[in-house]
Amino acid sequence: MIADVDEALRTLIRRDALAGTDVEVVLDAPTREWSARRNQPTLDLYLYDVREDLRRRENGLIDVFDDSGKVTGRVHPPRWYKLSYLITAWTQRPEDEHRLLAAVLACFLAYDHLPSDTLTGSMAGLELPVPVTVALPPPEDRALSDVWSALGGELKPSLDLVVISPFDTRRYQAAAPEVLEGLRLRFGSLSPDEEEEREALARRRHRARKAGRLEGEDETREARPEETVASGSAEKPGRTLRLRNLRDPAPEERG
Repeated sequence: MIADVDEALRTLIRRDALAGTDVEVVLDAPTREWSARRNQPTLDLYLYDVREDLRRRENGLIDVFDDSGKVTGRVHPPRWYKLSYLITAWTQRPEDEHRLLAAVLACFLAYDHLPSDTLTGSMAGLELPVPVTVALPPPEDRALSDVWSALGGELKPSLDLVVISPFDTRRYQAAAPEVLEGLRLRFGSLSPDEEEEREALARRRHRARKAGRLEGEDETREARPEETVASGSAEKPGRTLRLRNLRDPAPEERG
């Protein structure tokens, strides 16, 4: 993802800001030793900070469909990361550096997102917009003067460019096989043992009700023992359903 953002930025700058010039676009850290070796006009895009944009984090899963419209799997939504670049111009004259920075500033002010024709690799496959901001005040915990101090160089005019890029986590879950068999239910009568158990349960509940432990319950709706219902045949068995805590319908519910 980071390499794809690097290439998109260089493509856009060369096309819209540096067309017709011989200015080199690099990604090096602008240290004192590096600047001393420069012998041609250079625009440096130094990536100095990478952090997740937690406001854009999403939960849940996204369905993946095949050509026929069926769900074949589910993926986790992408994570979004802020890539912060320090853009500096390096020439023999400050006036030329200022012109380069102005051209880059005008280039990025023309876009709220990186143009789709500059996106390659993983970002092109996601088909998501990639927001970009330029020359905004940096957060309080990320002063540009601290960046220059860490690089050991002298402070000079620069642009702070922030790209908010999606990152594909590649977490895929295949969907369960398609259900081709319809639901079938087969009901049967109770066996003698089940009938006897049902009557015994009814007697126990009647005695408990008379003792006042089940006041207010409908005596016409007795709980039946557990029932097991199977579908299919012995040669090709289907699903088995276990029905618990069934009750006989009240008189007003009986058809």
